[in-house]
Amino acid sequence: MRWDDAPAVAVFSHGVAALAFAALAGWLLRPGWRARPHALTMALAALLTALWALCGALAVRAGVAASTWSAIALLELPEALRSLGWLGVLLALAGGRRFSPAAALLVFVPALPLLPGLPPQLRAALPMALAVLGMLLVEHLYRGTPPNARWGVKFACLGIGALFTYDFYLYSDAMLFRRLSPDIWAARGVVNALSAPLLAMAMARGPSWTISVQFSRQIMFHSAALLGSALYLLAMAASAWYLRSVGGAWGGVMQLACLFGAVLILMALLFSGTMRARLKLFISKHFYKGRYDYREEWQRFTRALSDDSDGLSERAIQAVATLVESPGGLLWLRREGIYQPVGRWNVPLPTAEESADGVLCQLLASRSWVIELPGWPERPAWAEGLWLVVPLMLERSLFGFIVLAPPRTALQLNWEVRDVLKIAGSQAASCIAHRASADGLAVARQFESFNRMSTFVVHDLKNLVSQLSLLLVNAEKHKSNPAFQQDMLDTLSHSLGKMKHMLLKLGRDQAPDTIAPLRLDQLLARAVQAHAGSEPRPALELNAAGLIVLADGQRLERVIGHLVQNAIEATPRTGEVLIRLDASEGTALIEISDTGHGMSEQFIRERLFQPFVSTKAAGMGIGVFESREYLREIGGQLHVTSAPSQGTVFRLLLPLHKESEHG
Repeated sequence: MRWDDAPAVAVFSHGVAALAFAALAGWLLRPGWRARPHALTMALAALLTALWALCGALAVRAGVAASTWSAIALLELPEALRSLGWLGVLLALAGGRRFSPAAALLVFVPALPLLPGLPPQLRAALPMALAVLGMLLVEHLYRGTPPNARWGVKFACLGIGALFTYDFYLYSDAMLFRRLSPDIWAARGVVNALSAPLLAMAMARGPSWTISVQFSRQIMFHSAALLGSALYLLAMAASAWYLRSVGGAWGGVMQLACLFGAVLILMALLFSGTMRARLKLFISKHFYKGRYDYREEWQRFTRALSDDSDGLSERAIQAVATLVESPGGLLWLRREGIYQPVGRWNVPLPTAEESADGVLCQLLASRSWVIELPGWPERPAWAEGLWLVVPLMLERSLFGFIVLAPPRTALQLNWEVRDVLKIAGSQAASCIAHRASADGLAVARQFESFNRMSTFVVHDLKNLVSQLSLLLVNAEKHKSNPAFQQDMLDTLSHSLGKMKHMLLKLGRDQAPDTIAPLRLDQLLARAVQAHAGSEPRPALELNAAGLIVLADGQRLERVIGHLVQNAIEATPRTGEVLIRLDASEGTALIEISDTGHGMSEQFIRERLFQPFVSTKAAGMGIGVFESREYLREIGGQLHVTSAPSQGTVFRLLLPLHKESEHG
């Protein structure tokens, strides 16, 4: 950077700037104006600007050489103080909010020009960083001002923004061409002088424009990330330039490797959930009194729960977990007096259950507390590695609870965080209960449609019966007529086809159940024999004989037959289907396993037991649903274990029947 070759016009340009800002400072310090909000702060910044312009004119006049102590004293140090003065004005206009990154920069930057050994690119990068920070603060000040109050603040934003924008243009050009342009530097004084009238107009419009400005958390987060990224890239660019200058033949390779590695590290940091969580927590802690932007959080939470797509359980967990920067969680809901895990997000789904009379559920139901698991003495075994339990209250009763994983960054659970989690839990419970009610209503309507369809089937059967009755009556008269015989055969074939089609669609027994003791080994043998011609042929393994249960023989046989038929259809011809009978602690266990294509965990949890949901082209989707419901009627249970491409296992648990012994 050569200062001794600057044209003489630079002296005039900076002299005009010194006079303009000295006049502005004197005008602001008049009696009666000093009491205006921020008048003294702006007057101090104007005096520093006048001092900078005067020193610049003297340096050009005296022919001060670059990178000397005289250049530092007359050019770089006054310029840094001038930039920091206008940054202080912007911070004051922001309503007195703490601005920790800017404050740290205000303390750190003035000492840097005192180091004469810095490379030229780094000497240009430092004022450029101040210019970037100034433009960000101007943008925040204007956007954070209500539209009806921008009438006064816009001239201040234009004036101060023009100062920092021209600085950014000057030093970005210097970093690009590795030298300070004499023409751009010479015109700097006049450009700065043009900002003085704008600042005077802003103050003349009265003190109403100096309002308390609040920046949204989103703007603060993105601006802090942008500022940090810019400073990081500037530092890496300076490092790469240094490597190129001292690396000799390897300098170019080292420079490119340094820049590429720096960009990769920056991208990894920007996409890191932990780093984003820490930055958000830092901003909330140092810039705002409250932990949350409630308008933004409520909109985000409502959007997550109001989505019509599948996966409400996972979205509810994610919406609550985001409030405390948790990376995963579990959703437990009440099912027939027992709380079971029904959804997960980035956490394995446990197989445990929680009784409604247990310590955890009783405490949640009675107190509605948000419980920290690490310090709780009654922590259950499945909660190992988990952090927080959020109750889902619905009409003053415990509908369920969400268990969250530890947060990405350290978080203090104060009263504000706990209250927000309670409100979010209640909202999530309402949405989940509403969705369950809507699904139940849809199922009831489908059953109504199914019953209506049965009415039409009965009507068709009556027509077929009438047709066959008429055929039987006419057979006595025309049985020897060949044409009648052919018509009779065609009619019978058509009626038989229609009846078979209806039986496939409506294979339900309307007779009342006949509960009686049944031998399971004989019932399973009949079920296997009924599918003896299928491929693959099911195999039967009896590990316990003489097991007796109380059930309706036809319905239980139909349940087992349906599960066996599903296993056969899901298994290739070279696969295996095995039916195993065993007994354990007063319970009969029937396992129907296959080596077919299997099912995913999400399909089993969300679709397998839903009526009228079928993956078959001609299926009605009520077989597995009816099987589970009937087993529950007789006191049994139906469990499913499956994995894609690994087969499926259906386990039927039935209570054994013991006949009374008489003496």
